[in-house]
Amino acid sequence: MNFTTTRRRFLVGAGILAAGSFPAFAQDKPKLRFSAVFSEQDIRAEMMKMFADAIKDDFAFEGYYGGNLFKQGTELVALQRGNLEMGNIAPQDISKQIPAWSIVTAGYLFRDAAHLKAFFASEAGAELKKMTEDQLGVKVLGPTYFGVRQVGLKPDKEIKTPADMAGIKLRMPGGDAWQFLGTALGANPTPMAYAEVYTGLQTGAIDGQDNPLPNVENMKFYEVMTQIVMTSHLVGFDLLTVSKKVWDEMSAEKQAKFQAAADAAIEMSTQKHLAHEKELVEVFKAKGLKIYEPDVAAFRKHVQEQYLASDLAKDWPAGMVDKINAL
Repeated sequence: MNFTTTRRRFLVGAGILAAGSFPAFAQDKPKLRFSAVFSEQDIRAEMMKMFADAIKDDFAFEGYYGGNLFKQGTELVALQRGNLEMGNIAPQDISKQIPAWSIVTAGYLFRDAAHLKAFFASEAGAELKKMTEDQLGVKVLGPTYFGVRQVGLKPDKEIKTPADMAGIKLRMPGGDAWQFLGTALGANPTPMAYAEVYTGLQTGAIDGQDNPLPNVENMKFYEVMTQIVMTSHLVGFDLLTVSKKVWDEMSAEKQAKFQAAADAAIEMSTQKHLAHEKELVEVFKAKGLKIYEPDVAAFRKHVQEQYLASDLAKDWPAGMVDKINAL
């Protein structure tokens, strides 16, 4: 066989190989851009890495943390506009567009992480999730628990009842649902971006903030606070969401795999948060912070009365509070 014939056969063979491999390049894995306000040091960032690993055969996951891709509160609109495929969305942001969702933003509604999980697995939870799919084009995969919210203060003023919160400039995220919660606690709610809270406490622009203990650690708020009041006023959670368009493009098999990956990652994160919350009480005490429980019954009674008498409650699905309490 001469060189010319061999070369011709090689080129033809290479062409066939190239043609055969071309569809693989054309069928690149779909890109999943995920945005969250929590930092890369957060347990939930570990949750997302676990999730990404479980779906890596089907999707190219890109995680953006610390509000670097979209600012807090703008992720939902980005999902709706097709500028984002996945997001960690606050239920308060959903309630801006679907008022019925404000029920799950109410203080002293959920008892703990297990109660929260039970609700979203129930028929009542399915009712709310269907609203987001039908009205927003967003699929809720599950609640991402991040701890029970407590009040952290810079002033050394002992808080026993909501009356003691009078005049306290308490940082709350922007939005009516958050501001209402601050008012219901008896404080003077002050909207401020999460990334600005440390400086706000340091300079006295705010007197306090409300966050679960793991957030206080991640953002080093304990450096500029004197005390933590264990009000336990809200079971803190966001929602792991995916664009309905992305979800609908998956086969039933891929949807099941995707949901299972989300469930497993969320459960891991929840258990880690619960264990870490217990540890942090002693950690913060060792750092010199005063940590104590106020009259929680007085806070619960006051907060629930405020909600039930508000315009927010008018939008709550009939009988849902009773269904949640019964779980």
